[in-house]
Amino acid sequence: MSAPAWRGAPILVAGIGADGWAGIGPGVRAELAACAVLFGSARQLELVPADEVRARRIAWPSPLLPALPGLLAEHAGARIGVLASGDPMFFGIGSTLAGLFGPEALRVRPQPSSVALACARLGWPAQDVPVVSAVGRPVQTVLPELTDRRRILVLSADGGTPDALANLLRDNGFGGSTLTVLEQLGGPAEHRRTGTAAAWPHPACDPLNIVAIEAVADGDQPRLTRTPGLPDAVFGGDGQFTKAELRALTLAALAPAPGELLWDVGGGSGTIAIEWCRTHPSCRAVTFEQHADRRARITANARALGVPGIAVRGAAPDFQPWDGTPDAVFIGGGITQPGLLEACWAALPPGGRLVAAAVTAESEALLLENSHRYGGTLRRYQVYRGKPLGGFTTWSPQLPVTHWAARKTRESPAGP
Repeated sequence: MSAPAWRGAPILVAGIGADGWAGIGPGVRAELAACAVLFGSARQLELVPADEVRARRIAWPSPLLPALPGLLAEHAGARIGVLASGDPMFFGIGSTLAGLFGPEALRVRPQPSSVALACARLGWPAQDVPVVSAVGRPVQTVLPELTDRRRILVLSADGGTPDALANLLRDNGFGGSTLTVLEQLGGPAEHRRTGTAAAWPHPACDPLNIVAIEAVADGDQPRLTRTPGLPDAVFGGDGQFTKAELRALTLAALAPAPGELLWDVGGGSGTIAIEWCRTHPSCRAVTFEQHADRRARITANARALGVPGIAVRGAAPDFQPWDGTPDAVFIGGGITQPGLLEACWAALPPGGRLVAAAVTAESEALLLENSHRYGGTLRRYQVYRGKPLGGFTTWSPQLPVTHWAARKTRESPAGP
């Protein structure tokens, strides 16, 4: 959907740091002084001297996003200024406004971001450091970034975020990690706190902070990287989930790319949706599961593995507009339900991928039939795992699984 046209003068979006008015250049100061209305947080508005900027000041309401379009439209006839922390286009209000009204409606005047300042203080190469925002998001979103000896920056929501991160790291096998909290970066009250996650001594920090993590994994910590095929043991549930080997093959067939949306039909314990979302922070998933206890387990697993944004719905194919248009669909259960496969195929746009798994003769027959209709590739997998037998090792077979993977084209039939 295209952004609505902004009918007023371009909105000035000016970055401001902890050093306040003193850190803003003369040109941007003059632009702010010409504004009739100035929006920002209460803290930001207090940093601007009233004798130099006489604009009417309006502090952002909470929640902000639902009120934002109407609030700005109300003042479209005036010259509007918006204050942002540091770089407005880096996890900032500038990105939100550009999405609402388009970039041509804005004049963005950035300051150094907290990330740039943190890397400067720590001597870290900014291009090599992943950044996770905990502003409006659970701290668990940092988990997919954790690997031994990795450096990570976390944008804090408040003064309690560092303590929450320390607890998270300790509880997930990274208790030896060093946390450095950089408070009021660039301002006269700049301060640094440090400690290990296992013995974190700072329960409360300044609300304006960024956290630097130098990750150290415990010796017995399993490797939980973004590469699909996590150990089965990290997923709680009743055993109804795609096992690690088949999960890696399934994700390879689904081929996630940044920003894409997956529908995971017959979610079980949520393994496919979770691994899809872990491949990149911008990947999204909706999972459909008819059993309430499994839906609760999917939510718990997603949170524990760092992708709490997965949407969990009831039984398919009761798809709704708010479920979005999927880039890929995985059918891991219920494929013999009348109309299910057809509804999933119809929901895909050209270029969309569908992967379905079958373990019974009846569901295999459906895959064979639909591969004749839509094309694609059929594969059959069987995994053997080594298990002890007395003093020896034997091979224990898992159920064979048939996969059908197809890509929809403009010439593909819409449905049977």
